[in-house]
Amino acid sequence: MTDAFGAPVSRNTLLRLIASLPDPPTATPRVVGVDEYAQRKGRIYGTVLVDVETRRPVDLLPDREADTLAAWLAERPDIEIVCRDRAPFFAEGATRGAPQALQVADRWHLWHNLGEAAEKCVYRHRGCLRPTPAPRDEPQGNSEPAASSPWPTGHRFAERTRAKHATIHALLTAGHSKRSVARQLGMGLNTILRFSRAATSEELFTGQWQSRSTKLDAYKPYLDQRWQEGCTNAWKLWEEIKEQGYPHGYGNVRNYVSRALRRKPQPIGPRPPSARAVTRWILTHPDALTENDRLHLKAVLANCPELTALAEHVRSFAHMLTHLQGDQLPAWVEAATATTELPSLRRFAQHLERDLDAVVAGLSQPWSSGVVEGHVNRIKMLKRQMFDRAGFELLRKRVLLA
Repeated sequence: MTDAFGAPVSRNTLLRLIASLPDPPTATPRVVGVDEYAQRKGRIYGTVLVDVETRRPVDLLPDREADTLAAWLAERPDIEIVCRDRAPFFAEGATRGAPQALQVADRWHLWHNLGEAAEKCVYRHRGCLRPTPAPRDEPQGNSEPAASSPWPTGHRFAERTRAKHATIHALLTAGHSKRSVARQLGMGLNTILRFSRAATSEELFTGQWQSRSTKLDAYKPYLDQRWQEGCTNAWKLWEEIKEQGYPHGYGNVRNYVSRALRRKPQPIGPRPPSARAVTRWILTHPDALTENDRLHLKAVLANCPELTALAEHVRSFAHMLTHLQGDQLPAWVEAATATTELPSLRRFAQHLERDLDAVVAGLSQPWSSGVVEGHVNRIKMLKRQMFDRAGFELLRKRVLLA
């Protein structure tokens, strides 16, 4: 490899020269943004600090511990504002290291957390998403109830038993002896005798295995209800009853769905909207919704007063966020905490109370952590360029010297 002066140089020498360069001179920022970046995703994280006014990175820290951030801030007493997300280690580090600074919670993270809480509320009331079917007229006349079988049509054991019963009786009717039938079918004589005594195959469906209770029996009504509501994903159904205390694995639920539920008729009518789609409609400004989405949302809200209350809370929070009216937040938190029908929204409001001053400042001040998020994405790009060589010291030099 050749450098700018035409002299041959190795890669390691270039990296060593970059690492030995002095840090660029930086003035103490008045407004600093703090966020985390991944050195090794899911395992090792660091902290990036950015001057929000100049939009330049100030420093990289090797971890995201509160002590490290507090020590960095304590060396710079001129910092007046700290923009951060609501991570507890950043809140603690900023409080200890810069008690004189105003902490500002980032608005994007607040809106993102509200969206997650709203989706959980919509999913909790997913039964309201399917429109109420119109009543159907009862059929005239007395119809005979269908003969019930302990094993439904299509069950592999039942079908195999019915086929054997039909074959054995057909051979016996043709004049074959029971021993001859046993030899032809490769079955025991006692089995042939048992099948020959049964006039119908349904008489053979007896035994302890037929009526044995299982741990799934207590959850079958719920599974039937969710199937009628439109949830046909066996894995999703298993996750739902697992949260209710079902102790076993996915296989039993999958077998019940494939053998019993898939043979039941589906409700007539359009497929209900997903919880994520309804959440998107609620979080979107009404003027930005399409006419079709607006009509669907209106139908959903008309069918569920809880989701109507959720939409009102979301819109009032959005008004505070877009118009920087953070002084209205305590009243909003009090109203949202009182909504017992929306536990996820209530928990979100209770979490805001723990960091109330920073959230009020985030909804009142024009500062945000958007510029910091941009530098986090840039660090990801640098790491890809430095694959297998993106150590902390070299990465820090490249971020600060760019």
